[in-house]
Amino acid sequence: MRTNTENLPKPLAGVVVLDLTTALAGPYSTLLLAGLGARVIKIENPKSPDSARNNAPFIGRDGVSMLRQHDDDMSLAMLERGRNKESVTLDLKSDDGRAIFFNLVEVADVVVENFSAGTADRLGIGYAVCKEINPKIVYTSISGFGANMISAQNKAMDTIVQALSGLMMTSGGPQDAPVRVGVPFGDLAAPLYAVIGTLAALMQARATDVGQHVDVSLLGAITAMVATEPFDVMKKSGQETRTGNTMPRLAPFGIFPTQDGYVAICAPTDGFTASLLRVMGKEELISDERFVDRNNRVKNNQTLHQMVQAWTQSLPTEEAVLLLEKAGVPSGRVREPGEATRDPRLLARGETERIEHPKYGAVEEVIVGGLPIRMTGSFAGFDKHAPMLGQHNQAVFGDLLGISEDILSRLKAQGSI
Repeated sequence: MRTNTENLPKPLAGVVVLDLTTALAGPYSTLLLAGLGARVIKIENPKSPDSARNNAPFIGRDGVSMLRQHDDDMSLAMLERGRNKESVTLDLKSDDGRAIFFNLVEVADVVVENFSAGTADRLGIGYAVCKEINPKIVYTSISGFGANMISAQNKAMDTIVQALSGLMMTSGGPQDAPVRVGVPFGDLAAPLYAVIGTLAALMQARATDVGQHVDVSLLGAITAMVATEPFDVMKKSGQETRTGNTMPRLAPFGIFPTQDGYVAICAPTDGFTASLLRVMGKEELISDERFVDRNNRVKNNQTLHQMVQAWTQSLPTEEAVLLLEKAGVPSGRVREPGEATRDPRLLARGETERIEHPKYGAVEEVIVGGLPIRMTGSFAGFDKHAPMLGQHNQAVFGDLLGISEDILSRLKAQGSI
């Protein structure tokens, strides 16, 4: 957990975000907004809150467990995605719950939701209703296929989106089965576009006093990224699009085994290739017509990659990396995720960080993603723990909206909050 030791302003200070999201894609987008300083009010149903609150593993007084041991144990998912957010409970299916939500819309700048397409409208809390209450509201929807694409297939998990986007057919070798990418890129790419769209719409709303509906789909986000590579053109040209751990059109380029691990080498230019051949003790090949320029290296990529692999396999990983670094060849050791997240450089910059339980602190060293944005004139990052369910009901409903304690007690008793 970072601290704002210089007492710098936060770039989105004063922006109020109503967070209706659950699971990963939506909460990750509001997490980024919270890390940039927005006041994010997470709204959950008191009877069925965000399902992530029940996702294993859990962290509490006894450390990390795959089962909840105590009432105050919190899921790692919520500890991570709930940082810098406030938590309130509202039953949006009740008249009183919707009335309070509309009161919040009046004072908010942004609403973010990731219901299935059409659900918000059916609940009576969609953009059309919210803009009548607050014409300046920026209403951001994150869905599987788009807010306007209501069909039988309108629920999307990350793996489904990976399948439909073509991403699964970009990794692996030509004859391999589809490869699911271990990081949920669909659930993480869409939130990035959602935040970009939200911030752009906020700028426009401040200039025009008119808000708008920002609509981002998981399928659109990840397919747009897949389309940045010319897979279709390569296929039409007779080129293989699934090339395993090497990239022939940029040879020498790929992942190569060493005596005790793997090293990534990216040497697509004439200069980098020459440096690589020198460190390999193959300086005479620099002028070899098979490798003298990129066209010839692409034509003879298998031979070149076999020679690189023979060299890397003769060395321990650390020695190979050291020799490549000294020669100026872009390279890096392939690391396990746990080791990578503990890189002192990342921890020092807050790009990864140690997660803490709000009551028991850092009971074990659990590393999660930070906010990989540094600014010279403002603080960006997470300096507040994730909240317990409904922890900020009084602060939001009482202090912000001015609802009396008597009314709040009645609403709680009837299950509206």
